[in-house]
Amino acid sequence: MQVLHTMLRVGDLQRSIDFYTRIMGMELIRQSDNPQYKYTLAFVGYGDETQGAVIELTYNWGVDSYDLGDAFGHIAIGVDDIYATCDSIKAAGGIVSRDPGPVKGGTTEIAFVKDPDGYAIELIQLGSK
Repeated sequence: MQVLHTMLRVGDLQRSIDFYTRIMGMELIRQSDNPQYKYTLAFVGYGDETQGAVIELTYNWGVDSYDLGDAFGHIAIGVDDIYATCDSIKAAGGIVSRDPGPVKGGTTEIAFVKDPDGYAIELIQLGSK
């Protein structure tokens, strides 16, 4: 078994695709419309499902926002240089909601980014202990 994707409901599909591709450096893997049920799916990632998990962006036609609730935590992405990655995200117009640094009570370096719908993305420095 393997994890294939995580689905996020988004209020503006093109805005989300732009964020995940332009700001987070992912690729748009595929996109499809379902007119009968009025939704569009877009899959983004750092490679397709054969290379690792991806994110499914689901746009339900006519719905522009969601109550995120308090059960969902975040998506985690490992990065080679957390400081340079955060600088790049900021320069591209992304929101770094927690600057890089050690996690409270530990030494692992993390940062947090917000996507356009408010979902949290944790960046984790690869090789941190």
